[in-house]
Amino acid sequence: MDGRTAILSKIRASLKTSPADDDRRAAVATRLAQPPRGIIPARGQLPAKERVALFRAMAEKYNATTEHIHGLAAVPAIVSAYLKGNNLPAAIRIGTDPRLATAPWASQATLEIRHGASDGQDLAAVSHAFGAVAETGTLAVLSGPDNPVTLNFLPEHHIVVVNAEEIAGDMENIWARLRVLKGSAMPRTVNFITGPSRSADIEQTLLLGAHGPRALHIVIVGTAAD
Repeated sequence: MDGRTAILSKIRASLKTSPADDDRRAAVATRLAQPPRGIIPARGQLPAKERVALFRAMAEKYNATTEHIHGLAAVPAIVSAYLKGNNLPAAIRIGTDPRLATAPWASQATLEIRHGASDGQDLAAVSHAFGAVAETGTLAVLSGPDNPVTLNFLPEHHIVVVNAEEIAGDMENIWARLRVLKGSAMPRTVNFITGPSRSADIEQTLLLGAHGPRALHIVIVGTAAD
């Protein structure tokens, strides 16, 4: 018996369990297969159009800016206009997200597009959210090559695209959809982002960009369906 096995055996003995504890294993398997749902707040349980409106109102309450477009084809022009409007260089960092890849980036001839994780030198990045929570104005962004997690924290300006139909009323709905789509192959991290980074630790003075982007711009694409 090696040291690791000896230690685990002692822990099992102290807990009065054994590796062959079928009831315990069955309980764990059931919990994973049928996760319980907590109390769902009524605030976000709205028709699709009102749900999107609530999401925008809450996101803007927490210092994000938002706009609504009909399709992904308009994203490159929207990004270019945002950069120009904020006196930023015409350059962005972006991952390999297949949804963003379908946008006609070549239509913006002066826009420089850098791919992959941020090296900390980027002023602006574009991500695509997995979904959003209407009741709190929160984005859910999954880590991975499609949307590198560094894009959420290092650039000063973060532009996030989210499909209107993927704006849920509550966070529980986001987790349920993630379990269905990903199963046991969960992403390394799920970042829930509400507004730009901010802190009021020093004399209760609000400071944007304390731990990440100082500006968050959300682009809502399409129409939500009930």
